[in-house]
Amino acid sequence: LYAFDTENGDVRWVYETGDKIMGGANVADAPDGSGQWILFGSYDSSLHCVDASSGKLMWTCNTDNYINGTPALLPRGEIIFGGCDALLRIIDLKDGKQLRQIEADAYVASSVAIAEDGSAYVGHYGNVVLGMDIANAKVLWTYRDRAFPYLSSAAICGDRLVIGGNDKRVHCIALADGHGIWQFSTRGKVDASPVICKDTVVVGSQDGRLYGIALLDGAERWVYDIGAPIVASAAASDGWIVVGAEDGSLYALKTLKKE
Repeated sequence: LYAFDTENGDVRWVYETGDKIMGGANVADAPDGSGQWILFGSYDSSLHCVDASSGKLMWTCNTDNYINGTPALLPRGEIIFGGCDALLRIIDLKDGKQLRQIEADAYVASSVAIAEDGSAYVGHYGNVVLGMDIANAKVLWTYRDRAFPYLSSAAICGDRLVIGGNDKRVHCIALADGHGIWQFSTRGKVDASPVICKDTVVVGSQDGRLYGIALLDGAERWVYDIGAPIVASAAASDGWIVVGAEDGSLYALKTLKKE
């Protein structure tokens, strides 16, 4: 894991794990108020916590298989993450000790999405999306459509979540009970995680296109043909959308404001 100076790009520190790092890192305030901690998983089957300023190891949480997703922060100083051991683990931020777990029954390669009420949602290789009660460590509902896995991480807005699937579709699901609201078809797998910009879902597909989809009903609002598969998630800020593609290029799109 590398830490860079944002002003000049100099490397500030490097922390080495036992294998590759596929997922993103998250940041949390240190429980004692001493600074910030960086949390991330590795293919060495451990979740690592390091000090943001120095890269010093604070603790590790060992699991039984690879960790692909980014750990999510929960209320009360807890963290949740999934892995290829088919478990969702809830651990204590202070020391990385496991508090509870939820059996997913399949590889979890994506990141867990957290709603404002603390409920959590994730799709996995077992071809389902799970809605979970974290406090009681149980599955509330299961969404299943076709027999294709979910590598995308869900985005949440209001009373619904949106997630991409290997079935070449984007799925919108009700948070309350897991029923399907709408589906949007692309021409390639949707491994990228969607981002919701007000009332528009922005997501890339392996068909080489970046889509803008209406959150309300799943109607296509716009499409931009990059021409190379998109498996990364787009970032959106201040009217800009930035996304990387498999052609090795980074694309920046400016949204047009209607008069």
